[in-house]
Amino acid sequence: MKLSLLDWSIVGGFLAFLVTMAYMAQRYTRSVSDFLAANRAAGRYLLTLADGMAGLGAIAVIANFEKFYQAGFAASWWGLMMAPLAMVAALSGWVSYRYRETRAMTMAQFFEMRYSRRFRIYAGILAWISGILNYGVFPGITALFLIHFCGLPESFQLLGLTFSTMPFIMAVMLSIAACFTLFGGMIAVMITDFFQGQFVNIVFLLIMGVLLWKISWSDIITTLETAPSGKSMLNPFDQGEIKDFNFWFFAIFGFKIFYNRLGWQGNQGYNCAAKSPHEQKMAGVLAEWRSGLTYLMFLIMPICAYVVLHNVDYSQTASEAQASISQIVDPQTQKQMLTPMVMSQLFPVGLVGLFAAAMIAAAISTDDTQLHSWGSIFIQDVVLPFRNKPFTPQQQLVLLRLSVIGVALFAFFWSWFFPLKDYLFMYMLLTGTIYLGGSGAVIIGGLYWRRATTQGAWTSMTVGLLIGAGGITLQAVWPSIPALVSLAPKFPLNGAWLAMIAYICSILSFVVVSLATCRQPYNLEKMLHRGEYALEDSRVEGDHQPTGLVGRLMGFTDEFTRGDRFIYRLKVTWTLFWFICFIVGTVLGLTVGISNQVWGQWWFFMVILSGVMGVITVVWFLIGGTRDLFDLFRTLKQTKREFDDDGSVHEFDEHRNDHDVAVDDSSDKKTIEPQIIS
Repeated sequence: MKLSLLDWSIVGGFLAFLVTMAYMAQRYTRSVSDFLAANRAAGRYLLTLADGMAGLGAIAVIANFEKFYQAGFAASWWGLMMAPLAMVAALSGWVSYRYRETRAMTMAQFFEMRYSRRFRIYAGILAWISGILNYGVFPGITALFLIHFCGLPESFQLLGLTFSTMPFIMAVMLSIAACFTLFGGMIAVMITDFFQGQFVNIVFLLIMGVLLWKISWSDIITTLETAPSGKSMLNPFDQGEIKDFNFWFFAIFGFKIFYNRLGWQGNQGYNCAAKSPHEQKMAGVLAEWRSGLTYLMFLIMPICAYVVLHNVDYSQTASEAQASISQIVDPQTQKQMLTPMVMSQLFPVGLVGLFAAAMIAAAISTDDTQLHSWGSIFIQDVVLPFRNKPFTPQQQLVLLRLSVIGVALFAFFWSWFFPLKDYLFMYMLLTGTIYLGGSGAVIIGGLYWRRATTQGAWTSMTVGLLIGAGGITLQAVWPSIPALVSLAPKFPLNGAWLAMIAYICSILSFVVVSLATCRQPYNLEKMLHRGEYALEDSRVEGDHQPTGLVGRLMGFTDEFTRGDRFIYRLKVTWTLFWFICFIVGTVLGLTVGISNQVWGQWWFFMVILSGVMGVITVVWFLIGGTRDLFDLFRTLKQTKREFDDDGSVHEFDEHRNDHDVAVDDSSDKKTIEPQIIS
């Protein structure tokens, strides 16, 4: 055991606190809307902290460790290229604002509003299959981390029988996450994720301080300079030999910022939980601040691990870490556990327990959110649309909870028996493409294009499915077919390139088929509850038009308070500063060249400035999140529940059906005419 009694006490105490919070949250879950969307009562800080933690996850941490251990600081340079893209998406409320206006509680519910019930079922099935395959490896990676980081045995004996440790840990972790979800649905998930998010941020700040104290910056730069030509850890313009995590990898992710906005449904409950569309938009803006600290940790920890293993001054620590790593049989697991194993040798007593607790928190926050999402999607978008008679709220809540248990069981067995042979990022991209390949076109087209049609949606989703499934099949069978191996040792396209091919093909098919089949523009105003269709909580009072030059450029409306405008300006200033640095650095790097010494000074500046902003953000979000948490409790306690708000498309039933027809109610006598949803 590598953890001391103090370390285990930290882990146990934090878990006990989370269980208490989840148990207390169950009193507020009284309706289907509570379970699915926290009754749409979340404020911006609570939303962004909890949602960010849900997307962190132990598997995301380890996946980023893999990426930055291979590519170093230089890989983060291309991340600056994406900063303006993320800023534009966040400040404009791209997709998220309009989606919240629809009041849908799952994306497939929106698909029924916009397209048809049959397409909702089809999309729901694809989302669910893609999601559980993607999530299926998460518990196994978490269990492997805990076994190797905490020094747990591979097996143990009980009552004279020998049991494997991995499935035991998976069962414990999944049980905790499932209980959180079963206790209070989205309310319990959000509350526990909020506390976990704050805890992880504080622990990451402590880790950064300890690592930079134990490993001098000069040692970091000196060691990274020894990387071979074409695989530089400092210079982003000397990475031609790095195959997977290079410029094109980040360029594809830049495209995904817009194309897959709200596309992935692993955290779908957060996409509809805000108290208003404006709060949803502001949560997206604040998310850009929140993610800075975690991204810094993704960068610093694997780089410090690289220094320990490649600098003779740390040979003793390196030998101890290598001894632990060598005990891991599977080569892919060795790569995944390399950074955590080195960290276990560097951290003092107490910090080991804090890091273990932070990783457990990251795992639970992802598990409970994913269980909630895929469990909800199966009932809401696969089972519910098949019924002519709606469930009672009690029946629906029981089915939702049973579905959560079913997803947990699938993840348990899939993690236990599925051998992961690719980088985690590549696996997640590939399995996600089954749904994301076509959903981006369908979501964006449905929210912004009046001429998008049901036929186009079907075609786009099918094209994405075929390319994603084909990629998974080829990766699996390639090594066993001699004719293919003779062409290349393994399938030549990684998950990122397969995803991009699926995106482009899906967009083209969606546009072409929609233009060929559209005969009548779609009434977006009614679906978005605008104008004469506006609802009470859709917008605040006023005309909502941007005023002044700055207001028009920023998109300010009378929904924006003075504080909102300050946050927007601060975000724009911060992002433009880094982007200008990126432009200047790129021009110099491609023309006159930049020495490794200058790059070392630049990365030091970036780390220190980002660390200072991380401290400010932790305090800022702690205050705002605590305020939002008490506001959530007060709202849930006072709000009268609408029990027919269960994810069914009641408000559209009167003028649409599965044959895609609209009822013209402009006269007393209702007539039915053909409609191509556009």
